[in-house]
Amino acid sequence: MDWPHNLLFLLTISIFLGLGQPRSTKSKRKGQGRSGPLAPGPHQVPLDLVSRVKPYARMEEYERNIEEMVAQLRNSSELAKRKCEVNLQLWMSNKRSLSPWGYSINHDPSRIPADLPEARCLCLGCVNPFTMQEDRSMVSVPVFSQVPVRRLCHTRTGPCRQRAVMETIAVGCTCIF
Repeated sequence: MDWPHNLLFLLTISIFLGLGQPRSTKSKRKGQGRSGPLAPGPHQVPLDLVSRVKPYARMEEYERNIEEMVAQLRNSSELAKRKCEVNLQLWMSNKRSLSPWGYSINHDPSRIPADLPEARCLCLGCVNPFTMQEDRSMVSVPVFSQVPVRRLCHTRTGPCRQRAVMETIAVGCTCIF
């Protein structure tokens, strides 16, 4: 799996598992046949399935995967390519879209992970599917998602704890009229 798909996979998993969201053991849907508590979110996963993996292990694995994606991005020619064109020969969704996007590295030294891949729209307009040329009567806009990160705090006295927060980053682009 290449890094754009890894990013989308990680974002989907983090949304599905509700990383960074408080867990409530009191909520239950009425009329549901499950006897155990459910994790919050649109998919309502039983908490016993979610809690089998320790939270810190999930976050460490998530951060390691993000670091691998950033390394792949730095080692590829992806950062240099800034053309507004669709390539149907590629299977990567970011190059097949009518609003194609590339990736840049969002760097913040007070965040863990410090580097996140972030989508950048390659067109001002959108690619017309009939002519395969950019059409400026439509607009390419970024699609944002929240991803879990840890923030480092800076104090002059005493120990400092990291805090988990959700940060909004662009994960792709779409076309609007």
